[in-house]
Amino acid sequence: MKLTARQVNRFNMFKLPAAYFTGVRAKSLDDNQCTVQVKHKWINQNPFRSMFWAVQGMAAELTTGALVMGKIHDSGKSVSMLVLNNRAEFRKKATGKITFICDEGNKIDDALKQTIETGEGQTVWLNAYGTNQDGVVVSNFDFEWTLKLKSKK
Repeated sequence: MKLTARQVNRFNMFKLPAAYFTGVRAKSLDDNQCTVQVKHKWINQNPFRSMFWAVQGMAAELTTGALVMGKIHDSGKSVSMLVLNNRAEFRKKATGKITFICDEGNKIDDALKQTIETGEGQTVWLNAYGTNQDGVVVSNFDFEWTLKLKSKK
């Protein structure tokens, strides 16, 4: 069974409540792409009347993380995942509905295959960009994910 956006949102409600309560929601998830939306509102704003950078980061990380989770789930292997590094760039005030997209599932395939075949941990950089309702990029995030086979006890 494939991981779905609905399952990701349910997971967030129980395991990542900060993301859930600030309005971060997965909208679509397939083999290569994940889309997450968050709407600027009182609960997630900064003093400058735009979306707080950390809320944007949660949404961006979710696009990449949900793809990684889905690929691990599909592999049937026990693989741990963790963010090792991240970079962010903010281009415009984030107001209204912001849509984050990561469309780099193919990069995960390569790293996961190497992890499973060699038993050695791998890293993969994934990009997520957020656009406003006018299609203007408001922020751009890169996350370095580590993948490692879990040891059997």
